[in-house]
Amino acid sequence: MNFVSLPALQQPQWPDRDRLDAVARSLEALPPLVLAAECDQLKGRLAAVARGEAFLLQGGDCAETFAGSTADSIRGKFQTLLQMAVVLTYAASVPVVKIGRMAGQFGKPRSAATEVRDGLELPVYRGDAVNGIEFTRADRTPDPGRLLEAYHCASATLNLCRSLASGGFADLRQVHAWNQDFVAGSPAGQRYEQLADDIERAITFMHACGADPREFRAVEFYSSHEALLLDYERPLTRVDSRNGHVYDLSAHLLWIGERTRDPRGAHVEFASRIRNPIAVKVGPNATAQNVLELAEILDPDEEPGRLTVTTRMGARRIREALPALVEKVSASRAPVVWVCDPMHGNTVESASGMKTRNFDDVLDEVAGFFEVHRALGTHPGGIHIEFTGDDVTECVGGGHRIAESDLSYRYETTCDPRLNRSQSLDLAFRVAGLYRHHLSPALPING
Repeated sequence: MNFVSLPALQQPQWPDRDRLDAVARSLEALPPLVLAAECDQLKGRLAAVARGEAFLLQGGDCAETFAGSTADSIRGKFQTLLQMAVVLTYAASVPVVKIGRMAGQFGKPRSAATEVRDGLELPVYRGDAVNGIEFTRADRTPDPGRLLEAYHCASATLNLCRSLASGGFADLRQVHAWNQDFVAGSPAGQRYEQLADDIERAITFMHACGADPREFRAVEFYSSHEALLLDYERPLTRVDSRNGHVYDLSAHLLWIGERTRDPRGAHVEFASRIRNPIAVKVGPNATAQNVLELAEILDPDEEPGRLTVTTRMGARRIREALPALVEKVSASRAPVVWVCDPMHGNTVESASGMKTRNFDDVLDEVAGFFEVHRALGTHPGGIHIEFTGDDVTECVGGGHRIAESDLSYRYETTCDPRLNRSQSLDLAFRVAGLYRHHLSPALPING
């Protein structure tokens, strides 16, 4: 289905258009990865976030890889997301909407089209859905066949996540038990022991009373990725037989990146034609008028849950850049969900030349996000982070105090640095404290 006519940025230069057309036909014939009804259900959950009745937790890999789409890796990310959600659910006393940055995040926007090493210029790595990371001409040449492989890896990931979500793996009592090693093993664990004990007592009390609701044994899980590669998204766009509306059934939620959010560009045009929940990422230079224009295009009916604005300001800019956006958009009555991405605005280069992020900067941006919303009386809707369930050493700081000298120990990302499991849980407990303080300012942030 091709209804995009505007210019599209950040698209690969496919060398074989006939092969691309054949791949598109193959994708069009394959089953959808998600159901339109599930997209509608997520929109309803996000509407609750927009009303201040729920909190959004969105996270996963910076860029998924085909080689990394293993059962252990998928299970580790899913488990980490659930652990974070348990902490946030208890602290906020509201439902936590869980969206994985999974099952489709195989493409990445880049700042340059080519890369030069030792005098050799080759196409830049754009994610496994486009080309390979090895610096060879064969690997770096965009291959449309990779779009099919991305589909199959996404399908396998979703199948496993659905089984984990409904098959007992997500039992709330088990998820809490997973936190025990973090509480015991983290240098910051003592700070969180009281909250963990409170969760344990609440679960024990419910069980003793004979309460065993389905929510204890299963969870709702939704998928998301950046709708970057339009040659992948268009063939997976389908007309729903229930209502005749158009959905991109590659994921439940699609987002538009900072580099492709031009209101007169193809990505915004594409998103305006589909009925999925949509998110847009905005950086520190975005104006309220930019956001209002996007809201008018993407959510003309002012439908709660339709549009999420994900801010990626950086710790040094958020307190000055965010207030005007929130104040003016809120005054317009546009029912957007406000989400904080504290990762992308805090990327720095270490002395060794590795990209990294400092955990304290990530936490400071989240703190600034909450401060702005508390001052304006608006709802801090959620967080969007890049993490892995593995014990990588890509971001410095956190409870285990990873130093720059530790980065080379397990630096495994193909693109941007991710929080490891311990850092992710550390962040969840900190965000829980910020949310409790937001709801009841008399409470200490770590209380």
